[in-house]
Amino acid sequence: MDLDAIEALHPSFDAACGLLLLDLHHGKANEMGTAQLDAFEALCDLVEGDERIRLLVTTSRRTTSKGTPIFIAGANVTEREGWSTDQVKAHVRRQRAILVRLRHLPIFTAALVTGVTLGWGVEFLLTADYVLATPAASFGLPETGLGILPGARGTAELAHLVGPNHALRLGCTGERIDADEAFRIGLVQEATPSVDAGLERCRALAEALARKSPTAVAQFKRAVLAGLGRPERTRLELEAAAYEVCVDRGEAALGRAHFDAIRRGEAPPWGPRAAPPRARND
Repeated sequence: MDLDAIEALHPSFDAACGLLLLDLHHGKANEMGTAQLDAFEALCDLVEGDERIRLLVTTSRRTTSKGTPIFIAGANVTEREGWSTDQVKAHVRRQRAILVRLRHLPIFTAALVTGVTLGWGVEFLLTADYVLATPAASFGLPETGLGILPGARGTAELAHLVGPNHALRLGCTGERIDADEAFRIGLVQEATPSVDAGLERCRALAEALARKSPTAVAQFKRAVLAGLGRPERTRLELEAAAYEVCVDRGEAALGRAHFDAIRRGEAPPWGPRAAPPRARND
């Protein structure tokens, strides 16, 4: 696996369970700028084209000189010095499009958070299928205090996850919350005592995913995400279409033929992944 194109994200790959780990460590505070966007775009190409990857996990062990842990402290606004209004708008549109693409990757994705997570960092969490956080994690959206708003899906998607009231509280006031509060409102799905413990949990998830049909996982994710906020009839149509992809690709027949082996915890020889179509960004 060639990881050079995403080297800015400090990747490592565990081939035994298909776990691709990104360990963020760049800039002053893991701020996200053009170089990181380039790497995330290349990451999407990699994941969409390499079926060995079954779980993508993003974390960071970064600390400040004072020992404060950091996940992502926001976007890299200093690189925008001298940019025109049109350049800023185009850059944020690109951020938004890349985060949409990350959200719809045809694999299970997780974020393992410890430390400061602000602005773009919170928006990045909205791309993950599952978020784990240590007690040292904290979260906030400071954008309105800077004369802007969370423009990389934060305004569009946060309310779907935590409800409109909590989204408005976080986005309008910029209030910082700790890991317990983030878990209470649904921004975080699981508490973990440390990064090491969280990584062990992620490896267990990867081992479970490695036994599953890549096509079935991709189609399940597609149907769930495409159905959010849609009428029941539409959700059922999406489910039927996703189910029938699994049947048409032969995955259902493989599951039946290897049922006893599956019950023993073994993985059948699943076929190539039928990836969902890329989400529209307009």
